[in-house]
Amino acid sequence: MSYNNQQQDCCNCFDKIDERVFQYSNQNFGIALCRPCQDWFRGILACTSATDASISLYFALRLRGVPAELEKHDGFKTIDIAVPDAKVNIEVDGEHHNKNSQQAMRDLDRTLYAYKKGFLTLRIPNSLVKSNLDQAADKITEYLVVSRDRKFRR
Repeated sequence: MSYNNQQQDCCNCFDKIDERVFQYSNQNFGIALCRPCQDWFRGILACTSATDASISLYFALRLRGVPAELEKHDGFKTIDIAVPDAKVNIEVDGEHHNKNSQQAMRDLDRTLYAYKKGFLTLRIPNSLVKSNLDQAADKITEYLVVSRDRKFRR
């Protein structure tokens, strides 16, 4: 009899996790998370309005090495995904953001608030995330690299 001592990486913090934690996390959360990140993610699921699309995009970006933060409060609102080192906020928007003029105006106010603090806001339709997650995450990662590099050239 042999023991499987295979290790995996947490998709959030990239620490090594053993096979038992890996299996539990995948069964319960659909993604590999270490125990502390499982607790963090339970809190996200219980205490925020994070959508499935924003969570999927967040983990896709983390797997690409993007130092993203999920559900970050900026003093005015909670941002779906923040990437402070690139000075970019990512909002994953449902249809109502385009169909409701009051919502669109609130979005514009939030975008202006972030811009005054030096952050660009990238609005991604959740339909894109649901239908083309990998392609969207690749393009967003490319955008973030350009934004980060521009910030450091100044």
